[in-house]
Amino acid sequence: MAPFVPLRERLPVPRLAPILLLLLALAGLGAGTALAQEPTPPPAPATTAPQPSEGVRVSGSLNNAGERLGGVTVRARDTTGAEVAEATSAADGRWVMTVPPGTYTFEVDEQSLPDEVSVQGTVQRDVVAGRANTVIFSFGESRSGFGTSGWETLIRTVVDGLRFGLVIAIAGVGLSLIFGTTGLTNFAHGELVTLGAVAAWIFNVSLGIQLIPATLLAIGVGIVIGLLNNGLIWAPLRRRRTGLIAQLVVSIGLAISLRYLILALFSDRAEAFADYQGQRQLEWGPIAITPVNLACIVVSLVVLVGVALLVQRTRIGKAMRAVADNRDLAAASGIDVERVVRFVWGLGGGLAALGGVLFGLSELGGRVQWEMGFKLLLLMFAGITLGGLGTAYGALLGCVIVGLLVQLSTLIINPDLKYIGGLLVLIVVLVVRPQGILGSRARVG
Repeated sequence: MAPFVPLRERLPVPRLAPILLLLLALAGLGAGTALAQEPTPPPAPATTAPQPSEGVRVSGSLNNAGERLGGVTVRARDTTGAEVAEATSAADGRWVMTVPPGTYTFEVDEQSLPDEVSVQGTVQRDVVAGRANTVIFSFGESRSGFGTSGWETLIRTVVDGLRFGLVIAIAGVGLSLIFGTTGLTNFAHGELVTLGAVAAWIFNVSLGIQLIPATLLAIGVGIVIGLLNNGLIWAPLRRRRTGLIAQLVVSIGLAISLRYLILALFSDRAEAFADYQGQRQLEWGPIAITPVNLACIVVSLVVLVGVALLVQRTRIGKAMRAVADNRDLAAASGIDVERVVRFVWGLGGGLAALGGVLFGLSELGGRVQWEMGFKLLLLMFAGITLGGLGTAYGALLGCVIVGLLVQLSTLIINPDLKYIGGLLVLIVVLVVRPQGILGSRARVG
């Protein structure tokens, strides 16, 4: 009789996890496509005036380079050009109106704007019940000169790709370090991203704290959540010697539970931060970027350099690398492996929280959505798989490349489909170089 071979040895987890990831990504992509193609509810009959209870809430915030624009009139017109609704912004620049579901053109009455303030144009939106309906106007003179240049578009897209890649790296480095030290492919990491953004929104909007200190508090919340994750779920499973495949399944269930708990307790709509809305772009030649996006790039670079120095130069960083290289040998040499794992979970939770705030500010127009972490999860996995699972530097390199490819794909395909590029990158990497750019080749068999 042939000797019994444990399932873990017959099906190596590093090779099985990406396969499960692909299945989950395809399922999520199909669900997202179905949601995007959901038919718009038919408008009310023309003979009946829509009542407020039958309408859909549309809102926005008028902000010109940090100046809140109060007393400004906003109008909504239907496809025939007829005015459907009108609203006036409050002192803080916020406005709200109710319209029936449908396609509308939103415009600002320039006569109601302060002197020397101009709006760049109208905004067309499909207003759909049950979704966030936010309208953002850009103020200031429209750009000219380079407006039709293909090179300018390419340069801007590259800058956007670098920004997006750095944000993915901030959120994904913790995921890679957790995999490196524990072997766990944590599908619930996206919800840590969402929880960090939600915590910052609560501190900023509900408690009235400025966004920068609110973000620092949210990072603290993320660290606590990461430690609780490890202490209440993963440490007991490790003590019971639960297999990595079983832990992976637990992480999927945890991700689904947390996602819909956030939906139930937070909001099904995109909620905006109170600060840094509607900023005017800074211009350097063909490059145009808002101050908040520039700040996201700078913060991401500083934090990633700090993480790299921590991993490379500090005692805890060397211990992390030792545990990732050989857990048993690290324990035999006197390293407290569980202490290292706790530190990695806290670090991963804090970085995920920061990544959630930066993702909301730079990619979602300063808003927080209940499924934002799930949207980012595929790109995080694509980035760390491309760079090499379990490596900090590989995660940084891979995420930046994925961010660039995703943004550059918008030059060819519909921007609404740009996340498909992340899935394609993941498929190609698994076929051509499964260990990633900086990962080491594993012997199988």
